[in-house]
Amino acid sequence: MYAIIKTGGKQVKVEVGQTIFVEKLNAEAGETVTFDQVVLVGGESTKVGTPLVEGASVVAKVEKQGRAKKVVTFKYKRRKDTHRKQGHRQPYTKLVVEAINA
Repeated sequence: MYAIIKTGGKQVKVEVGQTIFVEKLNAEAGETVTFDQVVLVGGESTKVGTPLVEGASVVAKVEKQGRAKKVVTFKYKRRKDTHRKQGHRQPYTKLVVEAINA
């Protein structure tokens, strides 16, 4: 059984026992998080939401909070003695999917 959920402005396909990385959520490590915005539930029978599946939810456990590797942006204009270097580390939440309730 699998489901497609909406979180952090993205859609993520999840299965039970899978580890996923999503945009940072306000939850501590060890807490459980419930996602109510389920777009699709698949398995023996597929339920497609219009736009969401009624009564469906996905329960996941927060494994840890972290920050991704640094991404460096470098802007440069030739012959103008102009450059700008900037780094960014995106925060994320690592989740383990425990149950899909359809």
